[in-house]
Amino acid sequence: MTESVRNDPVTDLPAVPSTVSFAPSTVSLAQAFWFWLKLGFISFGGPAGQIAIMHNELVERRRWISEKRFLHALNYCMVLPGPEAQQLATYIGWLMHRGWGGLVAGGLFVLPSLFILVGLSWIYMAYGQLPVVAGIFYGIKPAVTAVVLHAAWRIGSRALKNGWLWVIAALSFICIFALRLPFPAIVLGAAVIGYLGGRFKPAAFAVGGGHAGSAASFGPALIDDDTPTPPHARFSQTRMLRMLLVALVLWAGAMLVLGLASGWQSALSQMGWFFTKAAWLTFGGAYAVLPYVYQGAVEHYHWLSATQMIDGLALGETTPGPLIMVVAFVGFVGGWLGQVLGPDAPFLGGALAATVVTFFTFLPSFVLIFAGGPLIETTHGKLAFTAPLTAITAAVVGVILNLALFFAWHVWWPQGFAGPFDAMSAAITVLAVLALFRLKMGVMTLIGVCALVGLAATYGLTMLPSH
Repeated sequence: MTESVRNDPVTDLPAVPSTVSFAPSTVSLAQAFWFWLKLGFISFGGPAGQIAIMHNELVERRRWISEKRFLHALNYCMVLPGPEAQQLATYIGWLMHRGWGGLVAGGLFVLPSLFILVGLSWIYMAYGQLPVVAGIFYGIKPAVTAVVLHAAWRIGSRALKNGWLWVIAALSFICIFALRLPFPAIVLGAAVIGYLGGRFKPAAFAVGGGHAGSAASFGPALIDDDTPTPPHARFSQTRMLRMLLVALVLWAGAMLVLGLASGWQSALSQMGWFFTKAAWLTFGGAYAVLPYVYQGAVEHYHWLSATQMIDGLALGETTPGPLIMVVAFVGFVGGWLGQVLGPDAPFLGGALAATVVTFFTFLPSFVLIFAGGPLIETTHGKLAFTAPLTAITAAVVGVILNLALFFAWHVWWPQGFAGPFDAMSAAITVLAVLALFRLKMGVMTLIGVCALVGLAATYGLTMLPSH
């Protein structure tokens, strides 16, 4: 008995039902290219939504990879710094089509978002002072404050499983809020606590496995449970060292070009170095590293203002791709205001800076898959490796809570505590919090609604008679 199936319009592959007995035919790199390109334009919803899309497409419909192998790859990506959804796409592309497959999958996960953000950043910088644009961002800023607070709750509800982890979260909040310690120091301290906790209190730090669960079967897969690991994915010390050397040459070559072309103290060179460090600190997702990006981009280098940082996060929330792509906005604004290509080419300077920032932010993600994947997989499930990550995730909760309070301060008192309190922004924030927590409204919907409210409020206030 045969079943009639409808081909997918993008890849021309059969969108098979869940009950089948035949394995899919081999997928070429060209066919995979069109799927990864499509994914780059529809990957909304943050990492959870992006991973859900990949699971539905790759495990259930196309059966390129089995449920068990998919979860195995996801668990590996979850313990790495960097955007786990983009790394998961890179991992699966690499597993299927070697290095070129990983580059295509990971690159196309990012490039559409980069192009869209460059366009939106240009509109923001060139026309941001128009009343309609200003009104939209007036409503979006309180929504972003609510989204960050919701992220702290969402991550905390999964990560803070016992009193020890609650204490780590509280200490991290105190360290960044009251003591103003830099984010890397907090990550390092949490890692040390986690390592010691794993040795002396192992039960308290063995709370991972958020992506375990039963492995469902959707029929035979191209990369099935019992499919042998392909030769290019097996650990080889020589191959790992070769990959690390290639990555080092790429990084050093890019830094050398920036230094020689624009000077070692130029904005572009500083961006390259700063976002290299930031890329290695993104444990726990983009919200975890945003405080560090804020400390560097706003307070230290002054590439953009605090208000612009909030606006950039709003744009990042409304575009496909990983949320960490907000760094492209940071780079664009820094390149535009810093006139990195001169006063006559603000757009080109901003676009170049956004590209530079994106390259240095995502280079480590590819390195971790291509060079470290086969090695790190051998440590999966070992407490000595996972306990520090458990503690870091707990510390991230406190850091994100501090970020939410920081955003609320700048949104509710836009001129500082000495200035007037913006009651309308506070009211929009409270309503946005209720919409997220009680109504379970999606982030995209929330930002759209708040943008309309902000637009209406702005025009309503400007039409009021003056006395």
